[in-house]
Amino acid sequence: MECQKNRNLERCKCTYEGCPRKGLCCECLRYHLNKKQLPACAFSEKTEKTYDRSFENFIEDQKNRK
Repeated sequence: MECQKNRNLERCKCTYEGCPRKGLCCECLRYHLNKKQLPACAFSEKTEKTYDRSFENFIEDQKNRK
């Protein structure tokens, strides 16, 4: 399957400007899961900006969305 990087960039929630995986969802997901984290797209806009991509922070973010 061909990477749709430009299309992915339109929807990418990552605010980390220096990220080399921006728009490369498969690489981003692999990177964060290897670090026991979730990628930016799993979080609300406010929570993503904290750069705390932990599973625990994801659970708190989900609780706050309700």
